[in-house]
Amino acid sequence: QVQLVESGGGLVQAGGSLGLSCAASGSIVSINAMRWYRQASGKQRELVAVIASGGSTNYAESVKGRFTISRDNAKRTAYLQMNNLRPEDTAAYYCNADILGTDFRLRAYWGQGTQVTVSS
Repeated sequence: QVQLVESGGGLVQAGGSLGLSCAASGSIVSINAMRWYRQASGKQRELVAVIASGGSTNYAESVKGRFTISRDNAKRTAYLQMNNLRPEDTAAYYCNADILGTDFRLRAYWGQGTQVTVSS
C-alpha cells in the first residue's frame, strides 16, 4: 500500500510565504514525476508544478518566479515553496506522484490535500 501525505498548509497574509511537503510511504520501488495541483472553491483542479525524477521542473505561468518545487529522493518527499503569495493562490493543494510499487505496476497516487488561504 502506498500513501502520499501532505503537510504545511495554513493561513498567510498576501506577500507572505508558505512551504508544503508531500511524503510518500509504503511498498515503493521508485517514484517518477511528482506534482502539485490546486483547486480553488468552485474551480477545476489545475497543475501548479511538476518535477521529474531527475529534477527537471515546470510551472504554471501564474506561479513562475514565485513558487519552487523540489524533491528529496532519499526521503521520498516533494516540496513546494511558495513566496509572494496572493489571494488568488488560495486553494486546496494536492500532491500527485507516479509510483512504481513492489508489484512493479506504475500507478498515480494522490494525497489528501492541504488548505492554503491567503488573506488580502
